[in-house]
Amino acid sequence: MNYLNTLLFGLFPYLAGSIFLIGSLLRFDHGQYTWKAGSSQMLTSRNMRLASNLFHVGIIVIFFGHLVGLLTPHWLYEPFISAGAKQVVAIIIGGVAGVMCLVGGAMLAFRRLTNPRVRASSSPMDTFIIVLLVVQVSLGLLTIIPALGHLDGSVMIQLAGWAQSIVFFQGGAAQYLDGVSFIYKLHILVGLTIILVFPFTRLVHVWSVPFGYVTRRYQLVRRRG
Repeated sequence: MNYLNTLLFGLFPYLAGSIFLIGSLLRFDHGQYTWKAGSSQMLTSRNMRLASNLFHVGIIVIFFGHLVGLLTPHWLYEPFISAGAKQVVAIIIGGVAGVMCLVGGAMLAFRRLTNPRVRASSSPMDTFIIVLLVVQVSLGLLTIIPALGHLDGSVMIQLAGWAQSIVFFQGGAAQYLDGVSFIYKLHILVGLTIILVFPFTRLVHVWSVPFGYVTRRYQLVRRRG
């Protein structure tokens, strides 16, 4: 079990991360025509705006919440907020964002699976990734149940220790997950799988955040005389 724990939570994250970075670079270099979101709104726009907004707002909040929450060292925020209070904030904000993402993602997945026009224009990977994201968000919401049983923040510190150990190459990361509930581990494994398959899906479009639109000059459109 120790070997399996080390393999899944000590080595697999680096395999997934390597494929994530190298695969994204290779796809950008060799497959730029496939580097797109692949929107299907033109095929049918029914409920698309609601579903897309719920999904994207929810997943953005979740992403940055995980990023800040897991990678911020405990000593940095301890003078301002306790681990238990931080966990309560994470449960509330993460819960709201998770429900938004789940509702929007489920609507998008249902649309992709049941609408003939959308299904015909979708690749198997398009369907796989949206379903996998819905599963991941569902697992994230399920982690709230055991989290309510330890509001002292101890498990959150363990999870943050694992994430920081992986990202900052500190070693011994898998040991942080000893005694952690199975639902957390499953949530981590599905998250790592998403990172692994990222370069082979439409998710690569998140690399192309259009920051240039914020700073570019206004375009003047005039009618012909």
